Amino acid sequence: MSHPLISIIIPTHNRPHLLPKAVESALNQTYQALEVIVVDDGSQEQATLPDDPRLRVIYLDKNVGGAAARNVGTKAASGRWVTYLDDDDYLLPQMVEISLSTLEKTTVEPPVAVISALQKVDETGKVIATRIPPALCPQGDHFFLETPEPGRSFHTKQTLVVERDLILKIGGWDETFRSRVHSELFLRLNLQCTIIGLPKITYHLFSHSTDRVSGNYQLRQESFQRLIKKHEEIFSSHPKMFAEFVYKHALKSYKMQQKKAALIHLLWALKLHPTHTFFLIYRSILSQLSTRFPKKFLIASNSS
Repeated sequence: MSHPLISIIIPTHNRPHLLPKAVESALNQTYQALEVIVVDDGSQEQATLPDDPRLRVIYLDKNVGGAAARNVGTKAASGRWVTYLDDDDYLLPQMVEISLSTLEKTTVEPPVAVISALQKVDETGKVIATRIPPALCPQGDHFFLETPEPGRSFHTKQTLVVERDLILKIGGWDETFRSRVHSELFLRLNLQCTIIGLPKITYHLFSHSTDRVSGNYQLRQESFQRLIKKHEEIFSSHPKMFAEFVYKHALKSYKMQQKKAALIHLLWALKLHPTHTFFLIYRSILSQLSTRFPKKFLIASNSS
């Protein structure tokens, strides 16, 4: 295996208690040809970080948002390859080695990027969920608007390893977005390159009680509408998965107590693809029932 340099870019804002673990996980990779670039996005309190020649910290005078901070890190990177680590998550030790080994050995025509599996963990370290990406998203596809294989999930975008020059070529991260930044990037990225999905777990997504951008009700609604408006033609060409995307947003809105928004988006999903949306509703009801009633009761009910 050759050893091209990879840059691990970590945007951060006001998380001095979480950032050190993320940085440590990046520095402790089994793959040695790396640099870690922390982009401090106008934090009020700076974290205490290790003294390591592979670590660089870029301080921004004001908060510009995660997309803009990632762009700063990408432009400053020296590596041929880049990956992005959220400041409240952490990499497993072989993340970089597994990803770059796959990219070196693949026979897929370039340009090629790779994503891998991740686990969502709580504050005690308990695994809440495991997500495995689709095996292959060919160049020209529209990533999460395609139909994945059973048991596969598009919600592994945080594990992306891609060539720095390709990110710059497609215009980097869209700085008008403060939420849905990964979804927006992947719609443009998959048009330009094939994305290989690995079933190996390389990333831990940390579920915690600290404030997150994804938990901001207003930002989520604004970014959702902005995403669809920007890529309206692509969404319209995939009515089934478009409906599923809107339906899932309706569910999330409901969980966030945005009941009016939830109803509006549920009706929108039904309009886009009634059959698939009714199937999603039916599956959701069954899931709810399975948590409330014994499995034997459900089997008996379904067979009667």
